[in-house]
Amino acid sequence: MKSLHEMTPKELGKLFPVEITDYNKIWPKLYKLESKKIVKAVGESSIEKIHHIGSTSIKGLKAKPAIDVLLEVKSDANLDNLKESLTGIGYEATVQKDNPPPHMTFYKGYTVNGFFGQVFHLHIRYKGVQDEITFRDYLKKHPEFIKEYEELKLDLVGLYKFDRNGYTNAKTEFVCRILKEAKNENRTEKI
Repeated sequence: MKSLHEMTPKELGKLFPVEITDYNKIWPKLYKLESKKIVKAVGESSIEKIHHIGSTSIKGLKAKPAIDVLLEVKSDANLDNLKESLTGIGYEATVQKDNPPPHMTFYKGYTVNGFFGQVFHLHIRYKGVQDEITFRDYLKKHPEFIKEYEELKLDLVGLYKFDRNGYTNAKTEFVCRILKEAKNENRTEKI
């Protein structure tokens, strides 16, 4: 049997189809529990801040039931130790050829037999302006865009159910538009 790293995107798409579910009020609680495990494993001395990002962080938004976590690490964090600590609590690192460290992504809840338990996506970055946080906060502040985003995601599931990369890429235009509006709003508020 192939490992997840040996599978093609098509094989992974069949094993892990894109599914959108109703918002679940337990997601913020699951994030808090997992963030405590992450902080304990990595050590507070390496961490700047930890955030709940992605659609599961936006109340009322239908989403893939994968909880996205953004971990901002200090510039002197030992990335090898960080990786070892995270694999020790069940995370698996992915290869990020186009993104040098500390832009690392880890996953939990994916097995060669499909999803197992709660799925988490852990994104590692150095402290700074993070588009994921800007996007999340703008949607929370402007709920009129939540419905539009939800409808887009539901439409895309029909087209990309077995193509996770295609699904993500097809949301890019919407995400870029929202980020542009958020950045324009932030500039206007500072004037």
